[in-house]
Amino acid sequence: MRALVLTGPEKAEVCEVEPPVAAPGEVVVDIERAGVCGTDVELFTGEMSYLNTGRSRYPLRPGHEWCGRVSAVGEGVDPSWLGRRVTGDTMLACGRCDRCRSGRHHVCADSAEIGISRGRPGALAEQLAVPATALHHLPDTVDPTLGALVEPGGNALRAVRAAGLAASDRLLVLGTGTIGLLTALFARAGGAEVHLMGRDDDGLRLAGSLGFTHAWTRRSLPSLPWDAIIDASNAPQLPALALDLVEPGRRVVYIGLAGTPSTIDTRDLALKDVTAVGILGGSAGLAGAIAAYAQASVDARPLVAATVGLAETADVLAGGRPTGAGPGPKIHIDPRR
Repeated sequence: MRALVLTGPEKAEVCEVEPPVAAPGEVVVDIERAGVCGTDVELFTGEMSYLNTGRSRYPLRPGHEWCGRVSAVGEGVDPSWLGRRVTGDTMLACGRCDRCRSGRHHVCADSAEIGISRGRPGALAEQLAVPATALHHLPDTVDPTLGALVEPGGNALRAVRAAGLAASDRLLVLGTGTIGLLTALFARAGGAEVHLMGRDDDGLRLAGSLGFTHAWTRRSLPSLPWDAIIDASNAPQLPALALDLVEPGRRVVYIGLAGTPSTIDTRDLALKDVTAVGILGGSAGLAGAIAAYAQASVDARPLVAATVGLAETADVLAGGRPTGAGPGPKIHIDPRR
């Protein structure tokens, strides 16, 4: 089968590789759609921290935002999975340690991440092997575009839940990339008054097209009491700004990651009695994201600017924009093309 293989920093090619086999407890999925994520870009450029620690190493096959149809099941897997449309959890844990048993499998010390770490092949390929325990069924109302947006949607939904919002609370989302806009969509569906802060007018125009009338730059941001702030940016100075702006006794959620260290003053955290929450992975939000997409309370499809074939993936990872792409921040890959 064809798969995208990263062989070194800024080196990517589509290769013919051995197709996966459904091992005991696993299924093989024919991939319908896969998303290109910032993590994939960092793996391509060599900037991903896992490459420094040895958790990830070349050659590797990226892709962890995906959907498809089960084409084979291994020994011990319920045969009813065969033929079903699915997506799945990125975090594959041991299932035995205290973290796993207490519902924190996404931070298991022995976990492997699909398309990211410990040699687990990813979904920028025609087929993917995945444990049946990681699968989530997709109803017919969740099309391939939405199916490949479940994983980032799960991250965003977890961030919204961590903000502890009540209906009509005022939320400020920092960042208008995929996670920032998804966070805004899920928060609005929950009844919050959502404001977004972006770097420039381009990102704010897309937010406006999604119906967000409260979209600001740092210069135009009004002085309002913010009941929660979610930092979905990659700017190293914004974590401290979030802490500075949030109302005392409320919450700041950090889901964005800067390329360099970002700092906050813990004296401000304590003296304002603010709760700060970090979010890693969408595991606990995947089912909720699927439900929101299926019920049409959240429509994330406008975030996808274009869908291209596997051969064009390397150009996308290098920052290329497909001809005719829309304004959305996300590019999808259809490996069948």
